[in-house]
Amino acid sequence: MQNSSKTSIAGQIDSYQPSKTTLVWACAITAVATIVIGFNWAGWVTGGTFRTAEATAVENARGELASAICVERFNAAPDASAKLAEFKAITDSYKKRQFIEAGRWATMPGQTTPDRLGVQGCTTALAG
Repeated sequence: MQNSSKTSIAGQIDSYQPSKTTLVWACAITAVATIVIGFNWAGWVTGGTFRTAEATAVENARGELASAICVERFNAAPDASAKLAEFKAITDSYKKRQFIEAGRWATMPGQTTPDRLGVQGCTTALAG
């Protein structure tokens, strides 16, 4: 038989009234735990980190596009097979980049200088 002076666990939970200090500490600990979990495991980043990642992604995408355009322009040239043989005969990677820059295949419309990542990607694609 159950003792009448004892209440059930559900009754104890219903009648529990924490102090204000306990509530403040519980909120503070919950906030800190949320921040720690969010930044460490949930992938949250600060605004500065996001802007840096965004700028890098934009630059890489622009380089990939410039590289694809460069390869297309190179292959569309009337003397593409001779230029490709000349390009593959060059052993130094710096001179290969200079060859692509001199041919202006990696210079995008409206630009005066070739795209650095475009030249690099174009050189890699043509060498393969």
